[in-house]
Amino acid sequence: MSNCPECDAQVSITADARVGEIVTCPDCQTELEILGLDPAELALAPEVDEDWGE
Repeated sequence: MSNCPECDAQVSITADARVGEIVTCPDCQTELEILGLDPAELALAPEVDEDWGE
């Protein structure tokens, strides 16, 4: 369990979660990236832009 950096809601992290995995905050729907598991650490997920093959 960790807190959302956007709205401070509690976000549960499953036992099989991996660092770098993207989870969604159940309250504000923000996408969060798992930065660490012990202790659990979350950050806002980076936005990925389409590069359209360029």
